[in-house]
Amino acid sequence: VQLQASGGGLVQDGGSLRLSCAASGRTFVSYSVGWFRQVPGNEPAFVAAITWSGTTAYYADSVKGRFTISRDNAQNAVFLQMNTLKAEDTSLYYCAARDGGPFYTASMYPYWGQGTQVTVSS
Repeated sequence: VQLQASGGGLVQDGGSLRLSCAASGRTFVSYSVGWFRQVPGNEPAFVAAITWSGTTAYYADSVKGRFTISRDNAQNAVFLQMNTLKAEDTSLYYCAARDGGPFYTASMYPYWGQGTQVTVSS
């Protein structure tokens, strides 16, 4: 499956952005999708994940209450709504997919999109 992330940009502290992850290729419906973020010199950090059905979502403590992950299997897309953004949310954001349940660990996801940069100015 091929993934394409988009929606990043420059936003002021307290602002909002909505990231999109479009999938193509294999049937996307059975895949869990995660969002990770990475700053230079660090490993990708878990942000959020959603099951194939969209009924269960998981979040890193740092984004709980501010970010919401959702999916539309009819559109082969997953979204990350990011509200009340902070300077520490600045990062390169990636979406990743795996056939099966979601994991918090980046290495468990074999399919990755290119990153989309989110920059929050304080």
